[in-house]
Amino acid sequence: MKSKFNFLKSILYFIPFTLILYILFVCLGGYVFPTGILKNLIYQLGGTGYLYTRLQEVKQTKNVDILFVGSSLTYRSYDTRIFKKNGYSTFNLGSSSQTPLQTKILMERYLDSLNPKTIIYEVNPETFSSDGIESTLDLIANDNLDKKIFDLAIKQNHIKVYNALIYSFCRIIFYNNYNFKENIRKGNDTYISGGFVQKDLAYFKDTFTTKIDWKMNKSQNIAFERVINKIRKKGVKLLLVQAPIIQQYNNSEQFDTKMLSYGDYYNFNKILPLNDSLFFYDNFHLNQNGVKIYNEFFIENYLKK
Repeated sequence: MKSKFNFLKSILYFIPFTLILYILFVCLGGYVFPTGILKNLIYQLGGTGYLYTRLQEVKQTKNVDILFVGSSLTYRSYDTRIFKKNGYSTFNLGSSSQTPLQTKILMERYLDSLNPKTIIYEVNPETFSSDGIESTLDLIANDNLDKKIFDLAIKQNHIKVYNALIYSFCRIIFYNNYNFKENIRKGNDTYISGGFVQKDLAYFKDTFTTKIDWKMNKSQNIAFERVINKIRKKGVKLLLVQAPIIQQYNNSEQFDTKMLSYGDYYNFNKILPLNDSLFFYDNFHLNQNGVKIYNEFFIENYLKK
């Protein structure tokens, strides 16, 4: 009996000791090794989508005419300068691979202060079928750690998310992210005030793509409906939009039908066909020439009516 008691006692001592060692390993590993070396620890302050800079700017922004939300198709498809030229104050709150799970958190944090008259929500089948892990990691590295992000971490229950949370806490305590300043120019990208990211002019070479299968993720659907309800309660005009892309999906009509059931929805792949090799730089994103044509068409036909 005594031996069993000692064994259980040893286990109880071992568990917190192991947990402490694990936390130390994550903190030191993230600090010592470059991003990408540790497979299950991904932490990109700033990242490819300039989320850190965008979220620093949004905290200083209030009362806009138009708010854009969604994935990289948002922050690479809606140029805040073009809308400003046409008399609209805007903010682009898109982020890389943003799914409804992250849109919900961003809207809860910033919708009231931005107080938009219109929300343009970029939707596409891929973000609705995603698990959303990539975008959660982006959010953990570049925004506040609060109950909302912890609830999402528990919902997703993924080792990469837990590790990112641990390392993010370590950085807050020891490394002081407040001294971080993101370069507005990275590689071929330039951050434009208001949240847009402009890529140097390039053209898509490989015009052959295959159709992608997609399946609605239940968690994404629930989060999406909660976002829609929040917008409706606030009385903001909502436009659901699928920006022009080259990539095609199987059963795209099913997605269109579902989006139409929520209100005003426009699939610009059907409304505004654009030449693949002239107006895109990859199979998902418009180049700057395409952005200009798309934005001016959108403003003239869907905002000035």
